[in-house]
Amino acid sequence: MFKRITLFLITNLAIVFVLSLVLNLLGVGPMLTEQGIDFASLILFAAVFGFGGSLISLVISKWTAKRLTGARVITTPASEVEFWLVEVVRRQAVQAGIDMPEVAIYDAPDVNAFATGMRRNSALVAVSTGLLRAMDRNEAEAVLAHEVSHVANGDMITLALIQGVVNTFVIVAARLVGHLVDRVVFKTERGHGPGFFITSMIAQIVFGILASTIVFWFSRQREFRADAGAATLAGREKMIAALEKLRQSARQPHLPDQMSAFGISGTVGSGLKRLFMTHPPLEERIAALKRG
Repeated sequence: MFKRITLFLITNLAIVFVLSLVLNLLGVGPMLTEQGIDFASLILFAAVFGFGGSLISLVISKWTAKRLTGARVITTPASEVEFWLVEVVRRQAVQAGIDMPEVAIYDAPDVNAFATGMRRNSALVAVSTGLLRAMDRNEAEAVLAHEVSHVANGDMITLALIQGVVNTFVIVAARLVGHLVDRVVFKTERGHGPGFFITSMIAQIVFGILASTIVFWFSRQREFRADAGAATLAGREKMIAALEKLRQSARQPHLPDQMSAFGISGTVGSGLKRLFMTHPPLEERIAALKRG
């Protein structure tokens, strides 16, 4: 846990440093002036931090995933199981029209798998040891097909771009609300007072929570598409059986929070909590596959 937290903090500090450097290179001036907000600088600032953070995270996603999960990439298969995994992914990649992804195994008791990577033709597909123990070959093949479908659909880059748009909107909207409250409520006539900074901070948290529901909605839709892709690559019945096995599993997913959206299984939720789910309920995914 300490290693994960340290890696997370170092990664985010590095991202902030790189984005600050980009702002300096672009010559972006201060957003706040004596007269109010410099909207050109605000939009540039929001775009650099909004898109920059999500895109840098995408660029280093394979590196981060390997270190957060301890995934070991199979370079030379050392067992029959590893050979089978590599060959199945190779065959499915050809079917899906993408280059061969890296194939990895990570040690975890939960039944899960994930795919990540900056590009369709340079991706990583990883499965847990718990999945290999719990599922038979047909079910595991369907899970691999689900992850390969994510890669073929370009879900990682699309999710990063959507997150970038959301981040940019939140940064701009929060500061506009802060500026309005500072002027109207706190009667600040020149520059910006504490009201601006406090209101902007609160607004960014609130807008960030609300806007994240858009990202989570897309994440849920991409799961349905990946399930349909897996049905094409491995067979509908195999994918249904794999989801049934996930539903029967008593364990909750143990992927790190940063990776949860990329796993095949997600947390269970209802009501308002459903809005913040990265995955649809397994019952709905099974029903969608049965409807064809």
